[in-house]
Amino acid sequence: MKIDANLLEVKKVSKSKTDFKLPFFETGKIRDKNKLDFYRQFGVLLRAGVDFRSALQILKSQESKNVMQKFYENIYQDIIKGKSIFESISPNKKFSTYECYSIKIGEETRRLPEVLSQLENFYDRKIKLKRQVISVITYPAFVLLITFGVLYFMLNYVVPMFETVFHQFGKELPAITKTVIMLSDKFNSTVIVFLVFVAIAFLAHRKFSGYESYRDILSKILLKIPFFGEVVKKIYLARFCQSMSLLLSAKTPLITTIELTGKMIDFYPIDKAMHEIKSDILKGLTFHEALLKHKFFPAKIIALTGTGEKINKLDEIYQNLASQYDNEVEHSTKVMGSIIEPVMIIIIGLIVGFIMIALYSPIFNLSQILEN
Repeated sequence: MKIDANLLEVKKVSKSKTDFKLPFFETGKIRDKNKLDFYRQFGVLLRAGVDFRSALQILKSQESKNVMQKFYENIYQDIIKGKSIFESISPNKKFSTYECYSIKIGEETRRLPEVLSQLENFYDRKIKLKRQVISVITYPAFVLLITFGVLYFMLNYVVPMFETVFHQFGKELPAITKTVIMLSDKFNSTVIVFLVFVAIAFLAHRKFSGYESYRDILSKILLKIPFFGEVVKKIYLARFCQSMSLLLSAKTPLITTIELTGKMIDFYPIDKAMHEIKSDILKGLTFHEALLKHKFFPAKIIALTGTGEKINKLDEIYQNLASQYDNEVEHSTKVMGSIIEPVMIIIIGLIVGFIMIALYSPIFNLSQILEN
């Protein structure tokens, strides 16, 4: 099968597309939920025997968002002109290379409804995984915000009130009290310095995220974080297995599947591994032999890949692996959430307790201070 050179052109990785994208600055963005609805409803209509034109008109009529209405109208007009679905969406930057290629394969093999179903499952898993991660992050973020609010109130209003009283004693204060007063005096400037540091770190990430050395170091640091690093690894392994299953089940050649998988998963260990694995396979190694050279992939994936190659069922193997890793990620995120909640409560208690002890320590010793 002839593959378009433009479709498979490897784009330079100029920025991290996964971790620090700001979707609220983008106009006309088709979100993952919109894509899920498109693949699901379009596939249902095609399987029911509805032709392309009628299906697109039905989808457009039930859309309330202008972005999606325009999207369906553009495809409809292209089909009237004799273009395929692939030709209509391939110039569209809102769709990734692997989506375009999968749809192209589906149209050429007349298996488009099946391919749309696979894309639907892919985005269903992706959205589910994203929601799980967000659910874990939301609670700590909320607690940190509350903690910052408590610190701001205590250090800017409560501590200065006590400081005025302490000055009236005219005696030496405990070291812990001095520390809290010092933090109160420098709190606002410390917050400003911290925000400037975060802004600089963010801009530096945006600038250097295209460099392989930076991406390599960042991924190694991320993976070495206790427990969290293991969850991140499972998340990307789940995406790897989902991508492999999707492309292989669409009868995509293995070399093309590996190349597209590396491009669609913007995580340096997988990106680098896919590039090297592609070269090893072209030199004569089997897929699982090439995977053996990379420690990022666990023994389970390597062993089952070898089995899938022998029985020619790689797509089913990776589909099962994707389900397994999805379940593991779901369990890990639940465990992480159950651990984070009490830890955050303890941290807040320690911070508030430290400040209260520092403030009341001189008062507890008030009689001794007055005697001296």
